Amino acid sequence: MWVQAHGALEDLLVNEHPPTAPRPLKDRLQVFQVLATFYLKYLQIFRSLEAVYDQIVHPQKRHMVRHVLDGVMGRILELKNEMVELEFSEFHYFDDVLQDLKLTPEDLEVPIPQYFVRERMHVLQDREKMLAHVMEVSVQTMCLEEAVRVLQVCERARQGRLRHRFMKEIRQAEEEGSQAKSQTPISTLDPDQAATRIQKVWRGYSQRKRTRRERLEEMVFLGMVGVLQRPSVAQLKAQQVETTRRLVQEENEAEYQRALVSIKESVRAVDGPDLRETLQEQIRQWLIECRDATGKFPDFPNAEDGGSTAIFAQKTPDQLTNTPFLFLCSSHFCS
Repeated sequence: MWVQAHGALEDLLVNEHPPTAPRPLKDRLQVFQVLATFYLKYLQIFRSLEAVYDQIVHPQKRHMVRHVLDGVMGRILELKNEMVELEFSEFHYFDDVLQDLKLTPEDLEVPIPQYFVRERMHVLQDREKMLAHVMEVSVQTMCLEEAVRVLQVCERARQGRLRHRFMKEIRQAEEEGSQAKSQTPISTLDPDQAATRIQKVWRGYSQRKRTRRERLEEMVFLGMVGVLQRPSVAQLKAQQVETTRRLVQEENEAEYQRALVSIKESVRAVDGPDLRETLQEQIRQWLIECRDATGKFPDFPNAEDGGSTAIFAQKTPDQLTNTPFLFLCSSHFCS
């Protein structure tokens, strides 16, 4: 995925910055087509790079991919801003471009990078802990008498609601009974007519049930309704692998940060004295050669000019000829 995304990004940069400057486009529709094409291609590259950054475990490679990923996201925002300024609208229609690139409308959705939440997980957890602590502090404790009084009020209210519901049910039952007594007895139907009515009701119910089932199957087939299915064994395995890779990422990143500190300290402790002696010897030799050539010691470079760093800096031929002590220094080191 990284190789494919890198190749696509190189081709896209060549197309965006060709060796020969193309003629300026004056047609507004053509300009939008060009911007929309770049936008969709950058969006595809962004999806690939986000997946690579989420799953790669090598710390140095992750830093490099993150740098490229941030640049791609910035370019997507620039293209979006250019399209908004061109059409004076936040909404755009990419039907023709999607058809040319053989993409679907789902490819237009900008995914939220997973590292946005993962890298801020500690901040979110600290915020939740702080809110929980504030809630605990803000809750006031009650004395025993006040707590008992609140419980009594709630219990009496609950009993009152239950009593009201029971009385309402009894009253409705009495009204229904009185209405049944006042009504005249209904004449019995012919068995054939009763069977016909029962069949009509049942057939209507079964047809409505079949229609709802067929409608749901069609919506699922078109992808307009999602079906809750249990994940398969392969999906569970993939989720487990992704979780394991993220744990390995954290371990490798921590080890990489520790290695940076330890290697720097080891270089400073082991190679530092030798490097310091070598540089001091070179500066001392430079001073002696300048004294032998000019009869006096040269002025040491000021701190504003870089101090001793200016002695070892690479200079152009004009700078070497215009500055005698730098010329001598360069001839000494070149020899």
